[in-house]
Amino acid sequence: MNAPMQAEHAGKEFTGEHDSVKVDAASTDSPIVTCDANGTPTGSAQDAGIQNDTATDAGAQDASSPAERVVRHEWEQFQLTNNEGGRAACQGNWPVFHQMRLSQFLTWNAPLLNSYAHDLDEADEQGRNLITEKYGRMMASTVPEDFHRNIEPYIPRLSDVRITAQEQVIGTQVAWADDFRSRYPKLGMAMRVLRTSQDTESVTSFETYLRGELGTYSEQTFRLYETFVAKLHASGRNLTQETIRNTVLLGGFHDLEEAEALQ
Repeated sequence: MNAPMQAEHAGKEFTGEHDSVKVDAASTDSPIVTCDANGTPTGSAQDAGIQNDTATDAGAQDASSPAERVVRHEWEQFQLTNNEGGRAACQGNWPVFHQMRLSQFLTWNAPLLNSYAHDLDEADEQGRNLITEKYGRMMASTVPEDFHRNIEPYIPRLSDVRITAQEQVIGTQVAWADDFRSRYPKLGMAMRVLRTSQDTESVTSFETYLRGELGTYSEQTFRLYETFVAKLHASGRNLTQETIRNTVLLGGFHDLEEAEALQ
């Protein structure tokens, strides 16, 4: 992405990331990160009450595992961001970033992880930043005029076939998130709003976040992800539940039931 961009994104969901992001018109490839009043990334594990006093030390994880390497690479891309008021506090909050992203990647299989790791490597080689592009794509819903003027011309265009396939995956995952909320309402209250129809300039839904993230995947990574989601669905599993289970375990809880009870 080699053009100035400006817009706003806010919030996160347990299965997503860590921050609120603008894209600065004064700098290239640079989302602007916004934390909450305590310096915690908006909607983080701490906001949601899914860390307790026995929370797992991020440093205790196996740093050589594929999931850990992907989280570290995303973190490195996240560090290559500029903030209007200087470096944002959450850009230094590795433990929360680590918990949230690792929770997602621990659900993935090895071929999918390896493919996405390759996407990140290739982006570096091309001078792209997939974290920047993800937030840029979200702006199609939250600030559409800015997106069409300042973002869309400078990011890879998705084919109609790819968009259709993504929307089918998104529909499955939105249904999973809705089901999770119905069974774990207290944890669900701390999640993002669910649907794109609920987006505002300062609030980004789970659906929109997911659409932005999927749009950054290479064709190979997306096809592997599409198959991954289809197999989970066919076996009656719920990816939102599995991701948030990882989140609460990394946060020091015994299981989802304990985390729900202590909200």
